[in-house]
Amino acid sequence: MLDKMLYNTILSQTLSPCGKYLVAGNIYGQIAVFDLDNIFNPVVELLTSDYNKPKQIHTLESGSQVCSLITTNKFLVVGTVNQISGWDWKAVGHSKLGKPSWTIEIRPQVQFENCDINCLWCSEDEEKLYAGCGDNIIYVFNLEDGRVIHTYEGHSDFVHCVHGNGQQLISSGEDGLVLLWDRRTKKSHNKIVPHSNSKVQRPDIGKWVGAAALDNDWIVCGGGPRLSLWHLRSLDVVTVFDIPDKGIHVSLFHDDCVFAGGVSKQLYQLSYAGDVRVELPVSATTVYSALLATQPRKVLSIAGSSPEIDLCTTFNYRDQVLHFR
Repeated sequence: MLDKMLYNTILSQTLSPCGKYLVAGNIYGQIAVFDLDNIFNPVVELLTSDYNKPKQIHTLESGSQVCSLITTNKFLVVGTVNQISGWDWKAVGHSKLGKPSWTIEIRPQVQFENCDINCLWCSEDEEKLYAGCGDNIIYVFNLEDGRVIHTYEGHSDFVHCVHGNGQQLISSGEDGLVLLWDRRTKKSHNKIVPHSNSKVQRPDIGKWVGAAALDNDWIVCGGGPRLSLWHLRSLDVVTVFDIPDKGIHVSLFHDDCVFAGGVSKQLYQLSYAGDVRVELPVSATTVYSALLATQPRKVLSIAGSSPEIDLCTTFNYRDQVLHFR
């Protein structure tokens, strides 16, 4: 009998607030909980051959793929299809997950029967939850009562990525747009169209933008168009990164460095000038999720089209390989 877990694809990851647990979600509606304390600081006398496998694997009742995960101080927030649910962190480590503490139903426009919750981002005060969805809309929910308090509408195809920095929000989508939003006025005030720029366009791969991130002065984005660095105020492209990928799904800033991955067997760490600082081999043939944390534990976790998750504590090489199967 064919073991479907050999063909597992991991779409999302998050850490518990205490940093003890890594949680990963896959295309089969499963949530794996890994005990990082046991993995990084094992008691040799108690070490077993399955120490790098999940402590628990929970299967959601809906069976819908786990498109996105995010952590608040109290809840593990899970985005699937047409639904966002929150579980109290105290329940996540138990052998049986049980019912969620709360559930938000997404009711997409008529032409969209199913709406994937592709990405989640939470405001710094954890009062508002932003969800980029398959019906082209970014929903903003009040985490106290789950009601929709605003929608951001400007994409004409499904939203791949939502990320915030201060009062600014950035989003990217299948339509090839990178939109900048002011969280105070709740309006889009600028945009980038990478596929229209001759320096970054790759018509053979497409116009979609799979990842975009924002810091105080810079935007990094990529997808079908090449991974590129843009100046936030002028919206000029400053650096086009020369890496051999066939599409970007992950990009983020850390310590004056850009981390990026996608359809490639490497996760790249790049200087703003475009130099490759680290070319990190990964288990997945396509990277869909890269989780980087410095507190309460320093860890870089990389996952995608593989049952394996690569863990790095120095960010320069793999310390551990976890098995989601």
